[in-house]
Formats: sequence, C-alpha cells, structure tokens
Amino acid sequence: MSETETDESSERPAAPKRRGRVKKKHTVGYVLLSSLVVLALVTGLAVVFLYRSLNGNLNVVDVMGEVDNSPDKVKVEGPKQPINVLVMGSDTREGEGNQIDGESGAAGSDTTILFHLSADRTRAYGVSIPRDSLVTRPDCGKDNEIEGGTDQMWNAAYSLGEQACTIEQFQELTDIAIDHYVVLDFNGFRDMVDAIDGVPVCIPEDIEDPEHNISIPRGKRDIKGAEALSYVRVRYDVGDGSDISRISRQQTFIAAMAKKVISGGTLTRPDRLIGFLRAVTRSLTVDPGLKNLSKIGGLGVQFQSIGLDNIQFLTVPFAYDQREEFSGRVVWLPEADSLWRKLRNDEPLSKRLTSGAIDAANAPGQGESPSDTESPSSTESPSETTSPSAPQSPTAEETEQAAEDAAANGLCA
Repeated sequence: MSETETDESSERPAAPKRRGRVKKKHTVGYVLLSSLVVLALVTGLAVVFLYRSLNGNLNVVDVMGEVDNSPDKVKVEGPKQPINVLVMGSDTREGEGNQIDGESGAAGSDTTILFHLSADRTRAYGVSIPRDSLVTRPDCGKDNEIEGGTDQMWNAAYSLGEQACTIEQFQELTDIAIDHYVVLDFNGFRDMVDAIDGVPVCIPEDIEDPEHNISIPRGKRDIKGAEALSYVRVRYDVGDGSDISRISRQQTFIAAMAKKVISGGTLTRPDRLIGFLRAVTRSLTVDPGLKNLSKIGGLGVQFQSIGLDNIQFLTVPFAYDQREEFSGRVVWLPEADSLWRKLRNDEPLSKRLTSGAIDAANAPGQGESPSDTESPSSTESPSETTSPSAPQSPTAEETEQAAEDAAANGLCA
C-alpha cells in the first residue's frame, strides 16, 4: 500500500488458491476485552494492574513482523497522539473452559472491533466490523503464503492467518495504523460476569435455541455466568436472527457492563475487581506493547476522565449484498471511507456516522433510552455535518423507529 493516505482499498483480482474452513461459531471474545478497555479508559486501574499474579496470566505474542506495508501513522498537533487498538475474538474450543457447546476446532473469529482513542483524550470510539463483510483480502502470512482475493469473508483472515492476517487486512482496507492488538477467547467469561454479580439486560421474548443449548426466559434482570455467555452468543430465534442484531446486543452488553462496574461499587470492592481482572487476563493474548498490566493500566490513566458518555460503539456502515451468490453477506457503504478517514486523522465523527451509536453511559434496549437503538445499518445518507450535534429529544417517528429496531435486535424498547 502506498504510504500516502487514500480512501480506497487496494484490489487484488486473484482468487485465493486455498481456503481455510470457516466454521459457523459464536464469538464473545470481543465483548470481554471491550469491557476491559472501557473500564481502563474511564478508571485508570494502574494500581490493581500491578499485581504480579495478574501479569502472569497474560500471553504476549509479537506478530507485527509478519504484517507487510503498514501505513504511516498520521501525526496530529499536541503533546499526545491517538491510539488504535484492534480487538479480535477467538472462538477456539481448545483449552480449559472453552468447550461450551459441544463444538470443537481451532480458532476462528466472528467479530473484530477497532478502539480509537483520541489524541486530546476526550472521546473514544469502538467500531465493530461484521464477520460477514465481503472484502478484498491481501496476501498475508510470514512469507505471504496465504493468498488474498476479492469477495472474501472478513473473518476468513483470522481462520487462515490469525491476528497477523487480520491486522494486515484491516490496515490495507482502512489505511489506519494499528498500535496494539488483543485477542480474547471464551475462557474466564463466566467468572468475569460473576465477579461483578451479573450484568443487567432486558429481553422482550423467551430465547430458545436447542441446537446450541441456549434457553433464556424473557424479562429485565441481571444475568450471570453461563446465561450471560449464552446471551452474547445467541443469534437464531432472537430478533431478526442476523449477525448484525447480535452485534447490537453485544454492544449493549458492553455498555451495560461498564456502567454497572463504574456505578455499582465494583471499584471499591477489591475482591470483585481482582476477580474480574483475573477472569479477563486468563483469556488475553496481547502484543509486546501491552506486555504487562501496568502498561494497560497506564493507558487507562490517560483516559480516566473521558467519561462514559464520550465512549461510543458503532458498526461500520454497510448494506446487504444484492448478488444471489452472496446472499446474507454484507458490503461496506461509501460512508465507510469517511469513517476510516476521520479516524485516521483523529477527527470527531459526524452525526451521520454516529447515528444509532451506543454510548457506555446509556445502554439501550433496557427500557431507558429507546432512541439510542437506531439501526446502524441504515443506508440513508443525510448531509454530513462537520461535528456531532448537541443531543436533541427524539421525535415521535424516531421513537417508533427505535422501538422497531430494538425488537429486530432482540432488545426491549
């Protein structure tokens, strides 16, 4: 890739010579680290991170030497620079605690999320990339032995070349330089949720997915352990059954978890806090730049005053592919170029790009803020503003649409 900025990803017409088996699995990994990053951003947990027992849980792997043509990072004015962390969820069933549903196999990844932390330390964005996105994947691997091609599933990169191929694919398509990466698996999720005594959700209808041993009764309550794991995994028989609605529920879960930890006394309860961090770190693989928890805590200190309402979760603008052979797959809309350009240059996202975003202070779908659940997949393109507008009360039409979107995503309005 050219080192100059561009809004267009490079194209490689050749189809890959070999394909990895991409199993249909349910990822929760990104939920785990997303929660940890949010908590670090708003609390600066450096002291707790100093516990050597927690440092010993981290798995440090350097893969950046396998990533070709990394873009130059755009320098911004000021004493600090923006930080980009790529979070990948591994749905491996290997290892203790990962055999959750009778499936087996090595790692795949259903969801990727970019955390962009602004240079002025006033805002943060978490951008989800649907696993069903069709993209142009570059050649990757230590010796570029994994050939790329057009119309490739986003999550195939992880199945073929794990974090190195996913990072290279992301940088090639967005021209955004990655500073750090983290990979999470299932292990420790139950303990993490239990450590904070559950996470509040609101489920409008009973969820029954016997194929994956999931049964969750409707209602508004705190869910724990196995039930929480099932909630963030479930896709079928809830909402519209799409991977997109599952992303919305996972983003809501992250926001609700962060809000509960900040407002629910966890930070003043060492037993809960250490239990939470121990559960998360047992499942972490990180780059050398995050090789110990004091470094992660140091990152958190820089963002301890950012505020939950300035941390927004959104999904890359997309539409469903209209080609018959790619039914159910999605493609990125032209608005995605604007999203990546703004993040690359560390600019605030416009009202159009953050329409339907979930902020960590107000978890939608819990009977409190229905206007926040506007679908991120809208293909409308109103005029873009240069900066986000001040919050306004939703109109009756917006409230009605939000209720419909919430139902489609399996959330209470």
